[in-house]
Amino acid sequence: MSMQQSYANILTAVGEDLNRPGLKDTPMRAAKAFSYLTSGYSKTLEEVTNNASLYIVSLTDDALLQLLPNITKGKEKALIVHTAGSISIDIWNGYAQRFGVLYPMQTFSKKKETSFQNIPFFIESSSPEDTELLKKIASTLSDKVYYATSQQRCSLHLAAVFTCNFTNHMYALAAELLEKNNLPFDVMIPLIDETAAKVHLLPPCDAQTGPAARNDEEVMRRHLKMLSDDPATQNIYKLLSDSIISKKK
Repeated sequence: MSMQQSYANILTAVGEDLNRPGLKDTPMRAAKAFSYLTSGYSKTLEEVTNNASLYIVSLTDDALLQLLPNITKGKEKALIVHTAGSISIDIWNGYAQRFGVLYPMQTFSKKKETSFQNIPFFIESSSPEDTELLKKIASTLSDKVYYATSQQRCSLHLAAVFTCNFTNHMYALAAELLEKNNLPFDVMIPLIDETAAKVHLLPPCDAQTGPAARNDEEVMRRHLKMLSDDPATQNIYKLLSDSIISKKK
């Protein structure tokens, strides 16, 4: 089914008469507009316009480094920024005259919409004027806009890996353990929510609970024994427990 026919079906489904004056060409116009808005997904770098005033480049770190010459070619007068947390602003040196970073520190998933209003944006640029421009642009998306050097941003990204990526991996390990014992992961949700809520009020170290925080050796021994058939997860349990104990001393 064509995009034009899809729009026609939607209009018919909501009770519109496609033969009504002014509406007859609407499915075609809507299909053309949608095609234009999504054309970037199928364009090559050579097809991207060279007369824009700002380019925001969002790629994997490896792809960004590999494609730098192609990305910047013909865009000498524009401000070009990347959105990576772990890549220095210096990568633009020798490739662009005006450059910077526009880093939204948040986890993004295709299957979940995200509100940008409370996402912290960290900006950096090659000139005070462009820093101010990036601040204005970021402020249209978020109420939380900060300046950060490349070194600070790399530290933010590292901290985010611990806060988000590693934490989510713990959820995945917990889900596997529960599944083996015919238990749903949903039972963990109240615990996850309460733990996250605590760090809004307490320093993370003060919010820490559990057998390692209490240095309950007997419970930890039993847990390690339960994981004896999974040495990798058993080692993670031991490493994290040892780390918690050392921070509590």
